[in-house]
Amino acid sequence: MSESIHLEVDSRGIATLIVDRPAVRNALDRESMQALRDVVARLEGAPDLRAVVVTGAGGTFISGGDLRDLHDDTTEAAGLEQHDLMADILDRLAALPVPVIAAVEGAARGGGCEVALACDLRILAEDATLAFAQVNMAVTPGWGGAERLFRLVGYSRAMDLLVTGRVVGGEEAVVLGLANYLCPSDRALHMAHMLAEGLADGPTKAVLGIKSVLHGYLIEPAEVARARERATFGRLWASADHAEASVAFREKREPEFSGG
Repeated sequence: MSESIHLEVDSRGIATLIVDRPAVRNALDRESMQALRDVVARLEGAPDLRAVVVTGAGGTFISGGDLRDLHDDTTEAAGLEQHDLMADILDRLAALPVPVIAAVEGAARGGGCEVALACDLRILAEDATLAFAQVNMAVTPGWGGAERLFRLVGYSRAMDLLVTGRVVGGEEAVVLGLANYLCPSDRALHMAHMLAEGLADGPTKAVLGIKSVLHGYLIEPAEVARARERATFGRLWASADHAEASVAFREKREPEFSGG
C-alpha cells in the first residue's frame, strides 16, 4: 500500500479511503494517482463490501493535482494521459456497487471537487469549502467533473462555478445540491461513518439495488435502465428482507434485516 493512499476496511464491510499527503494539502501527484487506481481496483474485488468513505488526512479533503509534480510535463500528451488515468479511476469509483460517501473537511479544490462529485453522497463540515479552481490554471476540469457538475446543478450554475472558480461554503453547497449533509467542524468523517453503518445495518441488497438502478440511469440508455429497475424490483420483492419487512410492518415492530 502506498504511503499516500490508505485503505482501511472494518469488520462490517465499511471501507475508508484516505488521501494522506498533508504537506501538499493532499494534492495528488503521479505516484498517488497510481496508488489510488490500485486501491479502487482492490475495492472492486473486495468481498462483503457495504460502503466506502473517501476523505483526506490533516483536516483537508483533496486540493486537486500536485502542480509541482504534474507541471514537469505540460505537453498535450501528458495532459491527455492524466485525464485518461483520473477519469477512469473516478468512473470506477463511481461504479462501485456500494454507496460511496465523501467526508469533506477543510478545502476541496479543483480535482478534489471532481473526486467528491464522483461519490454518491457528500458530507461537508461547516468550515469546508469547495472551489472548481481549474480556470485559475487556464484549464477545464480534466477528471470527468464537468459532466458530473452539470448533472448535479444544471448548465447555468455549472457555468458560474467553473468560469469564476469561486469558493463555495458548506451552506451554499447544500443549497446548490453539491452536498447532501452539513455537520459541525471536524465531524464529517464521523458522520460519514455513522451513515455508512446505518446502511450496513439495513437491507443491504436493497441498498445495492438502489445504487445499481440509479447508476444505470446515468450510464445506460433509458430502456436498458428501466429493464434493470424492473428486474431488480422483482428480485428484491421475493427476498427474505422484503418478507421480514412485511411481517414487521404487520406486527408494528422494527424489521431485523439479514441482508438476504
